[in-house]
Amino acid sequence: MEDLTQEEWVSQLQNDPNAVILDVRTDAEVADGIIENAIHIDIHKGQGFLEEVEALDKTKNYYVYCRSGNRSGQACAVMNQLGFENAYNLLGGILEWEGDLVDKD
Repeated sequence: MEDLTQEEWVSQLQNDPNAVILDVRTDAEVADGIIENAIHIDIHKGQGFLEEVEALDKTKNYYVYCRSGNRSGQACAVMNQLGFENAYNLLGGILEWEGDLVDKD
């Protein structure tokens, strides 16, 4: 797991053809908007979170965020334990996000 500032996260993400954005916030938080093209898996789902993450492609690079960077850091650690080699945590989370948000589909 690697903690990245917003600038590092965005720069690395833009130059990564193997990137997947993962939002681990709650449904209520996601209702306020989501980073475009993000996959939403609520970390509070416990076993359900583990099952959904386990089904993801482990060869991809995951850019993970939450509200403040706390839960996404935990999610990255869990992903590393599950065999994901590249999980990048957005420091400061969506609270410090300066990019656009879109409505969840």
